[in-house]
Amino acid sequence: MIPKEIKPFFWDINTNTFEPKDYPDYTIFRILELGNENAISWLRSIFPEDEIKRVIRTERRLSKDKAAYWAEVYNIPQAEVSAFSYVPAFPFP
Repeated sequence: MIPKEIKPFFWDINTNTFEPKDYPDYTIFRILELGNENAISWLRSIFPEDEIKRVIRTERRLSKDKAAYWAEVYNIPQAEVSAFSYVPAFPFP
């Protein structure tokens, strides 16, 4: 269940039926990319640090500024973060 104050970060899904632990990559990505301090605390309360680190390493949709921030927070070398090596299939001019 998603707490009331966290629901605005998941505007595109039915938060009444969504189970965050069933969709760890989506949940962690969304909070890392958009969350505030309360959302990050909530995220850390339901996912272990190793799971969060895994998503930081593998989630290509993380913006480069957020990827850099979270890599620094979790002491992950940028070379291990997929967001830095991802090139969209159709880059904009």
